[in-house]
Amino acid sequence: MATLSDVAKKANVSKMTVSRVINHPETVTDELKKLVHSAMKELNYIPNYAARALVQNRTQVVKLLILEEMDTTEPYYMNLLTGISRELDRHHYALQLVTRKSLNIGQCDGIIATGLRKADFEGLIKVFEKPVVVFGQNEMGYDFIDVNNEKGTYMATRHVIGLGVRNVVFFGIDLDEPFERSREKGYLQAMEGSLKKAAIFRMENSSKKSEARAREVLASFDAPAAVVCASDRIALGVIRAVQSLGKRIPEDVAVTGYDGVFLDRIASPRLTTVRQPVVEMGEACARILLKKINEDGAPQGNQFFEPELIVRESTL
Repeated sequence: MATLSDVAKKANVSKMTVSRVINHPETVTDELKKLVHSAMKELNYIPNYAARALVQNRTQVVKLLILEEMDTTEPYYMNLLTGISRELDRHHYALQLVTRKSLNIGQCDGIIATGLRKADFEGLIKVFEKPVVVFGQNEMGYDFIDVNNEKGTYMATRHVIGLGVRNVVFFGIDLDEPFERSREKGYLQAMEGSLKKAAIFRMENSSKKSEARAREVLASFDAPAAVVCASDRIALGVIRAVQSLGKRIPEDVAVTGYDGVFLDRIASPRLTTVRQPVVEMGEACARILLKKINEDGAPQGNQFFEPELIVRESTL
């Protein structure tokens, strides 16, 4: 089995240089890193990360706290998990999935939290002593990663307005949270520019709830309409309602969703949606948390990702 000394000899550098490449790569030039990594690969040298963690008083574990109901968001979180684990793996960190009840079981170096509501910051996160990064915009001063929700619904609303429909309504999620307020704001801004009358209907993030509400709302429309939805799940319910009323998509009712994670592709017709780059956002969560850990909890700020409007048959 190759040793640190073997790598140093192969790369023609000191053992200290090899150690810095492994433990503190930011202090070493790219040329030296390439040289040492090449020697490590050739010798099949695997650093002892457990020993390094012990010396640095680290666990090499990051916890992901999910507080939302997984049965309503499961495709979304699979993409988030992929992104987070991919970035953590690059830095030889393990990921532990925890819930409200299991948060304090076992040690970790930091936490990524998602699905948080206002009460959770005071009662759960504030008492957590490790570095925290939040997936989703918050107003409590914590570093976060999110998509530009306002821009996303603005783009979707402008798109359906351009179809020439008379009624354009918004089906939102019944939550007083920053992401939902931003999505509603984007819809209202687009509607103001069109001089059309805005109408917002709020409900649970459930296709059954949105289907029932859509039947009520759309039954009274005698002209082409559009429903801009705050999630793909809500949009699926709207599509079912439109079809049950004997209306055509998109000739009678155009429908847009939000998320762009799996559900938009299984809808029939396929759903126009606002795609969030969830995998990339997950990678960013892990990246800024690890930076925060290495900088003793120093604030890292916030980052908004750009949404993408994907136009499909539900509005074509």
